[in-house]
Amino acid sequence: MAKKKKKEEEESQVTAEELDAELAAKAREKLGDETIVKMLENMVLIRRFEEHAGRSYQRRKIKGFCHLYTGQEAVAVGSIGAAGDDDYIMSHYRDHGHALAAGLTAKEVMAELYGKKTGCAGGKGGSMHLYDVERNFMGGWGIVGGQVPIGAGLAFAIKYRGDEACCLAYLGDGAVHQGVFHEALNMAKVWNLPLVVILENNRYGMGTAVERVSSTTDLEKKADSHQIYNEVVDGQDVFKVYDAVARARTRAIEEGEPSFLHVRTYRYYGHSMTDPATYRGKDEVQEMRDLRDPIVRLRNWIISEELLTQDEIDAIDDRAEETVKEAIKFADESDFPDLSALTENVYVEWQGEID
Repeated sequence: MAKKKKKEEEESQVTAEELDAELAAKAREKLGDETIVKMLENMVLIRRFEEHAGRSYQRRKIKGFCHLYTGQEAVAVGSIGAAGDDDYIMSHYRDHGHALAAGLTAKEVMAELYGKKTGCAGGKGGSMHLYDVERNFMGGWGIVGGQVPIGAGLAFAIKYRGDEACCLAYLGDGAVHQGVFHEALNMAKVWNLPLVVILENNRYGMGTAVERVSSTTDLEKKADSHQIYNEVVDGQDVFKVYDAVARARTRAIEEGEPSFLHVRTYRYYGHSMTDPATYRGKDEVQEMRDLRDPIVRLRNWIISEELLTQDEIDAIDDRAEETVKEAIKFADESDFPDLSALTENVYVEWQGEID
């Protein structure tokens, strides 16, 4: 890690707000120290991955759109940490963090960002369309709000098959005003689908603050008209995210009830790599980094509970940095897809019979 960056994070450790002590203790009892340390490792990996992805974009190694997840790591790690092996994950276009939290490797994600055939979607998806069917990661979604009805469809399939699972469907605050969002929530309630909708409210839909476009900033109330259980969650506290999603998952599987979680979080960079984020002040971003950074807050708790020493945490950071550098080397050295791949997976050859 660069000395300047390390110094900034050490200063933030002094001022950062503490995590919810009661929930943290419950999580430790339920998950164990090893799993909690793994949560930190995953959050640090996502942070370092996004930093390097940004640099690769600036070097024109990554083309097209690129939306970084930096600052929101606790949402992906906490929520997917509460998911079961048979649950489905339906992401949005800011999907790098979700993919890594779901178990995709840094190499296959970075290769996909580079458009290489060794990427998780064979180089055809790119930043917004990461995908891994074996891990039930059903992809990022470029159409704003379009992933919610797809998630409802996955939840319908789960119920139809009688599986003990649910679908986690993510969206941003800019998508809650789309018609398909409300249509999907209505169907989820009418059909009692095992669907957990997770709104990652990072306070800005592209370059517009949520209070400028929504009649209410209490976005959880959007679910009230559909009679769906909803609550507000601190997205900068990984244990609060884990707890809320674990309860929502239980509700979905045991009671057949969908849930809507309004997770308040924050992104440190612009909407995409082409967004200079001039619509907000630097002081606002720095305050969030100092007081609410999800990684720093978890680090502080881990040190206070003597799960790890500062040296051991620094070693986690160093390993994450090395993992991402190896991923970049892998992506750089991988080949682009052959031109013949353009016609692959366009149509599916029907193998059965039509009644």
